[in-house]
Amino acid sequence: MIILAIESSCDETSVAILKGEREILAHVLVSQIDIFKSFGGVVPEMASRNHVSVITKLIDEALNQANIQPSELSFVAVTKGPGLIGSLLVGINAATAFAYAHHIPVIGVNHLAGHIYSANLVQPFEFPLLALLVSGGHTELIYMHDHMSFKIIGETLDDAVGEAYDKVAKMLGLGYPGGPLIDQKAFLGKDTYQLPRPKLESHGLNFSFSGLKSAVANIVGKEREKIDVNNMCTSFQSAVMDVIQYKLEKTYETYDVKQTIIVGGVAANKGLRMMLEKQFSSKNIIVPPLNYCTDNAVMIAAAAYHQYRLNPNFKDYILGGQANLSLD
Repeated sequence: MIILAIESSCDETSVAILKGEREILAHVLVSQIDIFKSFGGVVPEMASRNHVSVITKLIDEALNQANIQPSELSFVAVTKGPGLIGSLLVGINAATAFAYAHHIPVIGVNHLAGHIYSANLVQPFEFPLLALLVSGGHTELIYMHDHMSFKIIGETLDDAVGEAYDKVAKMLGLGYPGGPLIDQKAFLGKDTYQLPRPKLESHGLNFSFSGLKSAVANIVGKEREKIDVNNMCTSFQSAVMDVIQYKLEKTYETYDVKQTIIVGGVAANKGLRMMLEKQFSSKNIIVPPLNYCTDNAVMIAAAAYHQYRLNPNFKDYILGGQANLSLD
């Protein structure tokens, strides 16, 4: 099985070709991060236009890199959502046009399922497993008893953790994207600010980061000229890691899992990786390489492989999703 996958849900345009479950034949990506630094965040219409300008070139580049012809492809996979509507449509239109021209089926893949399956590229899944998805738009704890079977057992009630990072970075004048900048500075300071650790005992395994973000905003508003940026970054990141650690511990009390996977853009955070290694060394925890934590087409192909394997009847889910895919 050879899959060509396209990812364009936000500001990365990516095309990959995957053979079987894990053999990566090609992976090409164009990021727009440098373009949007001066804007302090992604401008949706600009992102869509930039996808249009490169997506067909990336398809050709991926085919050349893999040294295969379109006729050798089993099917095309494309991110169907969630994401920026304009950006998604560019990828979907490119995928359907390419598939139609070459008489190849096309499958729509849930972006969050793609993030989860980025970990399967590293090591085969062992069920039941727990997935912690942490990104700019999502913070979720997901229980899986089998492939492509997702049960959300905890989620954020307000801000996603990556969103909180970006907003705090903006308050501190650090620029965009904020997550990597705070992560870097967190190792240069000390935890001197008394920031809250929202544990939400009455809300089970759910998260909340708006109160933590507001606490930073209050301090910055009162003491802007006196703020030690490195110390604030350390304090903020320490609070976030304490919350994540607490929620994982509570989850393990309820769910007996063989494996834990940490995925999404925030999985690239050095502080998070160090906390996991220190606090959960006895657990079987898988974190993808840095280049597969952020948006990419390889993860979309990885999810599509199992989506097809479980339901090879294409007409049931062309640009759709399987019935038990509850991440829509």
